[in-house]
Amino acid sequence: MNVYAGDNKKMLNMLILEILKEYTDADHRLTQQEIIDLLKLNYGAECDRRSIRNNIRSLKDMGYEIATERGCYLAEREFDDAELRMLIDSILFSKNLSGAQSKRLIEKLNGFGNRYFHAKVAHVSNLPELFHSDNKQVMLALDALNDAIEEKRKVSFIYNSYGTDFKLHPRRNEPYIVNPYQMVANNGRYYLIGNYDKYDDLSHYRIDRITSITMLSEPIKPKKEVREFSQGWSLPKHMAEHIYMYSGDSVTVKFIADTDLMDELIDWFGRDIRIKEESENKMLVTLKCNERAMKYWALQYGEHIEIKEPQSLREAVKKTVLDMAEKYSDGA
Repeated sequence: MNVYAGDNKKMLNMLILEILKEYTDADHRLTQQEIIDLLKLNYGAECDRRSIRNNIRSLKDMGYEIATERGCYLAEREFDDAELRMLIDSILFSKNLSGAQSKRLIEKLNGFGNRYFHAKVAHVSNLPELFHSDNKQVMLALDALNDAIEEKRKVSFIYNSYGTDFKLHPRRNEPYIVNPYQMVANNGRYYLIGNYDKYDDLSHYRIDRITSITMLSEPIKPKKEVREFSQGWSLPKHMAEHIYMYSGDSVTVKFIADTDLMDELIDWFGRDIRIKEESENKMLVTLKCNERAMKYWALQYGEHIEIKEPQSLREAVKKTVLDMAEKYSDGA
């Protein structure tokens, strides 16, 4: 008896589709009889092979790619296993989300895979606790900022930093009023690129440090009134010049570097740099970067580079190196 004939045909379509999503891939195919058995086991639905054949044909007509040679399987999905794995890994190692938010998003992504994919990522729940944000309002902040950027309206929020008690505390009592223009991901963190009304430059705000965000009715400051936008703003250029997301102007920097540092230079600064060979294993590098950020980068790669210009940056690096040497001297 076919209890899913007539008016229930569309329901049977969807039940068969759910079974194909859950139980099949190129390595796991189902016969018509196995689909009949699973329909009865999972949904209490009874039908015959003719109904299975007709409904699979109907699903194909609807645009679903279902292979029927040597058994049936769903050949195309919203995400393949590799794509799902990458998305799950990006959530696992995101520092913006809380542990609970990460777990919830991973469970949703798992729903796009079949039972064989679930087995491949079963170990995810057994990973040691990774560092995630303590801020439970990150998703709310992202949503509010999306709306504000789209509607070109200012936002008000509390900006926080960690105290010695390992908890977030407001940096000041009054909220920040900011013109939001762009959100970017950098080094595993989300940042808001915006403008503080009092100034004409761009500033950066860690979104996982934002709480109590509200979209205001006041429109954002026109971009032409923000210096960097008026000079021809480019997001890739901006990111390359602000490698640690410090705010402030960029300067032209020149330094001598080992030639085998090219991989790191490309990773950090992209290809908008100038190289002049000085010797077999040394080169003169010229690029633009935020001066404060460049100082910390120079300290990170100190044994492989020497800052030449600007003199202010060279002196700042020199002072820090001497201060560090004094701290680690035997007489300390």
